Amino acid sequence: MSFASEPGRDDGNQPPLNVEIPDDARELDRDVLAYHREMRAQRRRQRMAWIFRPFNRPGSGGPAAIVPLIAACLALSLVGGALLSVVTMSPASAPTLGPQTGGQPSLSASLTTLPDSIVQELSDGRSVRVRSLVTSAIALVPANCDCGPSLQRLAGQAAEANVGLYFAGTPGQAVVQLEVLTAHGGYGGAVLLADLGSSLSTAYRPAGLTVLLVFRDATAEVSRDLSGNFQLGQTLSELKYSGRALAAANAADGQAASG
Repeated sequence: MSFASEPGRDDGNQPPLNVEIPDDARELDRDVLAYHREMRAQRRRQRMAWIFRPFNRPGSGGPAAIVPLIAACLALSLVGGALLSVVTMSPASAPTLGPQTGGQPSLSASLTTLPDSIVQELSDGRSVRVRSLVTSAIALVPANCDCGPSLQRLAGQAAEANVGLYFAGTPGQAVVQLEVLTAHGGYGGAVLLADLGSSLSTAYRPAGLTVLLVFRDATAEVSRDLSGNFQLGQTLSELKYSGRALAAANAADGQAASG
């Protein structure tokens, strides 16, 4: 029996479908993208259902059973972060000081700034500012100082630390004695200086052999009346650093040790 003759019916007695076939297949791109999004969402739901399936079984506690797992993961992440912060902790920006040798401190409590005065190099008569003589040792040699062996010892230690070395005396007798003392060599590359205006001797009042250990920032540590077996190698090797930074680092280490 055919119903095709009835209005609004086809041969299968189905209502008519309003189907539009586009002339250009590209007009279906939006529908295709929507279909693929829906399929991806469905696959994600299936994966999540598979992952949490053990917690949804009877007797497993249901979704609430995952709470201890989350708490354990959080605890592990906190512990890992704490360990990582300890491992990657960096020291202060100040230079690290090596172990002390000979029982002498790396930097004395009295740190001074060099005077802004002029000295003269005896080799060529050139005038230089005292504050330009950084990363060096300046030996203040008073008149009648019988300190030849000590100056030779200082020259050896300065050469080993690769720092500059200057012998300074006041104009007159001290300078003449310096020239006579160093005429036979044995003092490395020491440069003889005339302390014009006696600015260095006035500022530091040398007693016996007095050495100014000059750091990179024109600050100096004063070592007076050095004995015949003095050892300045540790401090000489640190003259390439800032004296103020070293003093701050030593103070911080002292506070930490006392605390």
